[in-house]
Amino acid sequence: MEDLLQVGAIASTHGVRGEVKVFPTTDDPARFKKLKKVILDTGKEKLTLKITQVKFFKNMVILKFQDFDTINDVGQYKGKSLFVTREQAVKCEKDEYFIADLIGLEVVEEDGKLLGELKNVLQTGANDVYVVKVGEDSPYFSKVADKRKELLLPAIKDCILGIDMEKRRMQVHLMPGLLEEGQEEL
Repeated sequence: MEDLLQVGAIASTHGVRGEVKVFPTTDDPARFKKLKKVILDTGKEKLTLKITQVKFFKNMVILKFQDFDTINDVGQYKGKSLFVTREQAVKCEKDEYFIADLIGLEVVEEDGKLLGELKNVLQTGANDVYVVKVGEDSPYFSKVADKRKELLLPAIKDCILGIDMEKRRMQVHLMPGLLEEGQEEL
């Protein structure tokens, strides 16, 4: 499991006093009000930054960091990600998981047939969608219409039967219509 969890990405500078606009990648942007520090991944190193001010503007969070007082201090970090440690993370409810923890799960059908590996999670308005890279040894490999051999599974109870984080496995039910049109399920 990941030790650091992304909470946002610096979109741009804000004003000339060292503030940045952050696009939040967390379900609850208000959590920034309680954060005392974040970890900035510069690409070369990880810097721990103390947050001194938090404001909100439209869908963005505006942050001010200690010892960053000019636009020149923060301008170089545009596009860089902000993280928190797992200890700082919001606690998940039952049957809730961090996306970073789901990536890489083995995906199997309800009868145990290997489907593939969870590669990404798309966050849509209604429900998340799991992107599964179908393995060449999967009986479904030839049935997936997508040239990249990816299958999109809605994160709903009818489709996702269970997640076992200890075994790193997700059990799914392939609902009608998820495979290429005209193909019968195995």
